[in-house]
Amino acid sequence: MVQRYSIFPDHAIPRIRDFSLCHSLNISKDETFYRFHLVVIKNSLYLYISLYVEIKIITNMKKTIITTLLAFIALTSWAQPLLKTHVETGDLEGTPDGTDLAVYKAIPYAAPPVGDLRWKAPQPARPWKGVLKAEDVAKWPPQPEKSYVKYDMMSEDCLYLSVTTPAKSVNDALPVMVFIHGGGFQTEHYGGDLWQSLARKGVVAVSIEYRAGSLGFMAHADLAKESPEGHSGNYGLLDQIFALQWVQRNIKNFGGDPKKVTIFGESAGAMSCHILCASPLAKGLFRACISQSGGFISPTNVINQELAQMVGQMFMSQLKKNSIAEMRQMDAKELTGNGVNFPACTPIVDGYVIPEPIYDLYQKGNYNDVPVLIMHNSDEGAVDFDKVSVEDYNRQFSQLPGQWADSAKALYPSTTEEERLFSMRDFVRDVGFGWPSYAWATLQKQTGKSPVYMAYLAQKSDTTVYAKGNRRGAAHADDMMYLKGAFDNQAVKYPQEKKVGGLMQQYWVNFAKTMNPNGKDLPSWPEFEEDRPTVMQFNNGASLVKTPNQERIKLIDRFMKYVRSLRTSSN
Repeated sequence: MVQRYSIFPDHAIPRIRDFSLCHSLNISKDETFYRFHLVVIKNSLYLYISLYVEIKIITNMKKTIITTLLAFIALTSWAQPLLKTHVETGDLEGTPDGTDLAVYKAIPYAAPPVGDLRWKAPQPARPWKGVLKAEDVAKWPPQPEKSYVKYDMMSEDCLYLSVTTPAKSVNDALPVMVFIHGGGFQTEHYGGDLWQSLARKGVVAVSIEYRAGSLGFMAHADLAKESPEGHSGNYGLLDQIFALQWVQRNIKNFGGDPKKVTIFGESAGAMSCHILCASPLAKGLFRACISQSGGFISPTNVINQELAQMVGQMFMSQLKKNSIAEMRQMDAKELTGNGVNFPACTPIVDGYVIPEPIYDLYQKGNYNDVPVLIMHNSDEGAVDFDKVSVEDYNRQFSQLPGQWADSAKALYPSTTEEERLFSMRDFVRDVGFGWPSYAWATLQKQTGKSPVYMAYLAQKSDTTVYAKGNRRGAAHADDMMYLKGAFDNQAVKYPQEKKVGGLMQQYWVNFAKTMNPNGKDLPSWPEFEEDRPTVMQFNNGASLVKTPNQERIKLIDRFMKYVRSLRTSSN
């Protein structure tokens, strides 16, 4: 005689969207081992999983107690990622990436900034009917053509974001990482980095697009008159803030926790992250920040609203237009394409998005005080130079006042052709990336309360993103390879790169999860302290060093103080 028992009571049998899970035991009193059949029914396909279980039947006071020892099967392993969900503007359907991720490649977070919405703050996205299949990335924002991006791949309708989620339920409440891409505020695209490598470590990854070039940063007095806040320019930054607001309202529907958002960015994206840390408009939209090769703190970067609006008027005259209305009738290619000379593709100290120069805000403690992880690379300048003439070298340093030029040349010598090349690369690295990282970290240590972690990527590899010629370490943008998992499956060919990539990915995800990069089986990473070995250097692994290139950084720090003193005296 065969007795039939259900392992789960009827109310406990799980229902996971279109799955029907049926569980049953066939138990014979004459056998010691029995076969358990799990039937997973989906789309008329049957998967039979057979497990041996040991059943011990105990009779006590006329009650039969069944004790079952099963190989552990977690219910979550039967569930798929969230391939369908809902946001404030409608229903969405994503695409699977393997069996563990759902990817939504293009979700409109704002209305297309076209026509009368060109050079205006972003507006809410329009609702749609039916299900929007977010299966292809959106087009690139208008920008100059390159070998890998042509005009037919671009559109002014560009305010989209992607979401990559490992969540199985909208209630998973996973940490969220929002990426802002680089490109000098003129180029590139959110779609190159959907961050499956990080999502597989337990975070919801978001990548956002924003307006670039003159469409994102042109200021003009007539645009300021149109604005309720009386400002113009910084539309690309307003896009980023609008996207973060969208994340706050909608990310729960992808299994993310809006209270656990970390922003991270590379190059201009890292500068954007720094600006968001300083902007009152971004307060409360994230709880931590990671900067990779970028900070917006140099006094030489400062362009105020008045100057920016003058540049905007000059641009209008250059285009032979007489009004903003006429410029809004122009094709986007005429405003951002090859040969277009708009010299102010940069964030503006407008008194609104950026109330004051960011160095001043940090000195006063007027910023969003969140934990930060700040990194730059050892050979950033390798993307700029593969050869430097004596004339180019002298021209570079002749731009400095006499006493500063002599001091700089002593620290960046030029006795041989190779030395001259590396000196120029190092000068670019230290002025553009090393010093901003150092200044940001030291100022936040002085006036903030949140932890500061510093990192330095020095791994040399045969593989690079943009670098030219011989390299001594990691060039600008090479960090992206390690975080995106470019070496994850190449342990034989690139063993050290794989090791560094694995370390960086885990530190970054830990930081997003706990606001502290440390975790099990990782080298301990203390908070930054100047003049102590607290900077995590990634090179054939991970080890602690003091502030890299410190003597040069200190010279640049003194020079930047000199520049700020000139600005103060002129006011």
